[in-house]
Amino acid sequence: MKNITNFKVGELIEPKYVIPMCLTYKQNNVEKKWELVKSHDSVSILLYHREKNAFLLVKQFRAPVYFNNKKDGITFELCAGIVDKDLDEFQIIQEEIDEECGYKVEITNIERVTSFYTSVGFSGSHQTLFYAEIDDSMKIHDGGGIDNEMIELFFLNLDDAKAFTLDESKPKTPGLMYAFYWFFDNKLI
Repeated sequence: MKNITNFKVGELIEPKYVIPMCLTYKQNNVEKKWELVKSHDSVSILLYHREKNAFLLVKQFRAPVYFNNKKDGITFELCAGIVDKDLDEFQIIQEEIDEECGYKVEITNIERVTSFYTSVGFSGSHQTLFYAEIDDSMKIHDGGGIDNEMIELFFLNLDDAKAFTLDESKPKTPGLMYAFYWFFDNKLI
């Protein structure tokens, strides 16, 4: 990953991906106010590489993680993307696999696992989790993302995944942790 420098905190003007808001409402006849962020829903996918017996993850710099922990801000994540196009979720995740990871996976080979809500205290966005198996014959380019994304691919051996899940020195998302547990409960039977 390249060095990240010159951090400055400022006011959000004309936001592109999130819109800060204040929601007021009554709960049990008590007036309440809640600060929230309107954001896009998202899709994510657990990719299992059959020949490598490994999961394909992405590593990328996340400015909010850096801002909050003052370390390097690099996180381990599932391949994922926001739902910001007039396509169904299968088409969006198929595009994300191509853009981020460089694999061509047919929609018929993508399995919908479940959906859940993320960042429930400030955003409440909806994420759908998918699963697919890949192999070297599906590789079409090096991946790495588009539009100045700086994504590194990371293969995690299946035998190391359980320990990785609980290794707090490896910043990761709850969706990634859940996906591993789902895999071990549903695919290794």
